[in-house]
Amino acid sequence: MENIDAKQLKRVLKPIHLWAIAVGLVISGEYFGWNLGWGVSGTIGFLIATLVITVMYITFIFSYTELTTSIPHAGGAFAYAYRAMGPFGGLIAGYATLIDFLLATPAIAFSLGAYLHFLHPQIGVLPSALFFNVVFILINISGIKESATFSVFITILAVAELLLFMGVVAPSFKMDNYLANPMPFGWGGVFAALPFAVWFYLAIEGVAMVAEEVKDPKKNIPRGYISALATLVFLALGVMILTGGITDWRKLSNLDYPLPEAIGIVLGKANGLTKIFASIGLFGLIASFHGTILASSRQVFAMARSGYLPRGLASVNTKFKTPHWAIIAGGLISFIALFTGTTGQIIILSVMGAVVMYMMSMISLFILRKKEPRMERPFAAVFYPVFPAVALIISTVCMFAIMYYNFKLSLIFFAGLALAIIVFMLMGKHKLKILDDVLLEKAQEIEI
Repeated sequence: MENIDAKQLKRVLKPIHLWAIAVGLVISGEYFGWNLGWGVSGTIGFLIATLVITVMYITFIFSYTELTTSIPHAGGAFAYAYRAMGPFGGLIAGYATLIDFLLATPAIAFSLGAYLHFLHPQIGVLPSALFFNVVFILINISGIKESATFSVFITILAVAELLLFMGVVAPSFKMDNYLANPMPFGWGGVFAALPFAVWFYLAIEGVAMVAEEVKDPKKNIPRGYISALATLVFLALGVMILTGGITDWRKLSNLDYPLPEAIGIVLGKANGLTKIFASIGLFGLIASFHGTILASSRQVFAMARSGYLPRGLASVNTKFKTPHWAIIAGGLISFIALFTGTTGQIIILSVMGAVVMYMMSMISLFILRKKEPRMERPFAAVFYPVFPAVALIISTVCMFAIMYYNFKLSLIFFAGLALAIIVFMLMGKHKLKILDDVLLEKAQEIEI
């Protein structure tokens, strides 16, 4: 019989770790990527899209936390959908989550390379992106508590820098700049901008991936999620609005390093503070880069442990108690994406994975309420059924908007899903109960 300890993770994470992991996962979205939304919608069009997406995330997180605390499983949405809808539900949610996190990693790596290139033009974007991949694979293998402690440190620095950024650019904000050409593409632009607004918050759900490593998850997971969401809403709106009013926003709408450029406009590119800011700006990107590697590896680990991916990927390192092969596999996917895509394309695919996963999660919540009414729910969804319904409706609208404005990328996403389903059926996996059903049941006991 297989050694259970070889597929168990240590419970060491506290609320401060969860806040840092959640904010750290997302915070790079405040540093780059969102500004591409201006290019398709203008400042006011993008503000409307962002407010809609903020409502989606508030309703989603206050619903998703019910699933995370009821089923604290490293598979996240994959585990919830499997329990609610069976093998095919688990496969679709698992595939979407893998796309979400595995492709967020190279998108952030591209921006890390761009920030370094901004500081030192002789350093190429791609070589530095590949270098960061290797370094953070090694850090993540070294241990979850060590990784989480690093997340706390780097996330606090990243948040402090965004507050500093807002303080520096606020005096230069001009409403005339912000309202210049506010909706050049009309309401169609608002829909086109939705995936870039999602980038402000994408990956906050990654806290679910470390649920098996949380002390007292009943109390600590809600605390981590809610404090992180409040932090991110404030930062997203503050950075977006203030940046849009310092100059002609079109100068910043297609860059991978909009914040250093904005500081350069305000202070002058020769100013020492501009270089210092860009240097510190690496912290926000590093926080998210580190976090997405952590979250994606737990998803690979959970799906491998369940037999949906090669079982060797579910091995836990005996010394560090981390899923080392799952971490390395995610790194290889990131390498491939860096060589084959652009930042914008990778962001859109990652967002598509995210919104499909959000849809599957909310559907799972409704099904489990009917199917398992007596399941222990340490945190009940707020304003049920309104909040999960709102989250489901907005995420569905997002999916169709992405499909309409990015048809070829959508074909790639769904072709990958179709291939996964075909392989799944040919291997007969849909006829088997996954091996960690026991772990799903045991997770409800919620060990401290």
